[in-house]
Amino acid sequence: MAHSGETPEKAPHVPVLLRPLLEAVAPVKGTWIDGTFGAGGYSRGLVDAGAERVIGIDRDPLAHEMALDWIGTYPQIDMVEGNFADMDRVAEAVDGVVLDLGVSSMQLDLAERGFSFMRDGPLDMRMAQSGRSAADLVNELSDQVLADILYLYGEERASRRIARAIVEARKLQPFETTLQLAEVIEKCLPRSKPGQAHPATRSFQALRIAVNDEYGALWRGLMSAERVLRPGGLLAVVTFHSIEDRMVKRFFQEHGEKKKRVNRYATEEEQQTQPFEILTRKAVGPDAQELKENPRSRSAKLRVARRTKVESREIEPDLIAMPDLKEGR
Repeated sequence: MAHSGETPEKAPHVPVLLRPLLEAVAPVKGTWIDGTFGAGGYSRGLVDAGAERVIGIDRDPLAHEMALDWIGTYPQIDMVEGNFADMDRVAEAVDGVVLDLGVSSMQLDLAERGFSFMRDGPLDMRMAQSGRSAADLVNELSDQVLADILYLYGEERASRRIARAIVEARKLQPFETTLQLAEVIEKCLPRSKPGQAHPATRSFQALRIAVNDEYGALWRGLMSAERVLRPGGLLAVVTFHSIEDRMVKRFFQEHGEKKKRVNRYATEEEQQTQPFEILTRKAVGPDAQELKENPRSRSAKLRVARRTKVESREIEPDLIAMPDLKEGR
């Protein structure tokens, strides 16, 4: 999926870190879940690499609609409308799970979806196109709660200043469009220098995450992946910002162990003490070729782990550093 920042209008929908991901999980075989289907780049890549079946999950009805143009040429792909947090309800004992987090390129590029601060459109941001929108949040929440969302979900240091400005502005006119909100945020921050992110980047990211409960979905999705993977199955997660990556890293630290030399006389069960074996010693980023081909990959990080025979178990969100709005208040 795409970075939470913005890129030119005609940026192609290129699967991020697909090459290193396929190398890390090779040989690809059996049944895989693509929990964040989007434009289908990962699903097609997995099939082309040898997967016999891919279950593509996406909560956005647009993803399913757009796939109709090409999915007939990939009979190995089955699409399911839903949230990847519930993937263990649609399959069992799969050989691999891929999660490409964040907002997809096709969502960013459509002004009418309201994800972009570079294109004027309704202030929506709903991936599933249902529930409370970003407009609902900025027009209804208190400045204190808005500030917590901006700080905890977007790491915006000027969160309180921006939240107060939003509350003052909505007294005159409710927020309805993306550029209306972006203009208020811009006035709260110094003008960005060439090469720097747009001033509204962090705030729009935070609101999108809040609207779609993305951190809650990631927490539940990691546990769901643990349950649905067979022993030996692989979990590959691509993140785009520090909070997501920290959650995935902490999950692997709590439920995984690094690949290591063991006593050759010990049984496999004695060697394994955690549900996962961590395969990436550190997060894998884009190489120079990918950065040139796809600027949206610049902040992407890939982490991969292999499922062991150790029984799956629940994990509390605080153990993986999931931001807590209650704690923020």
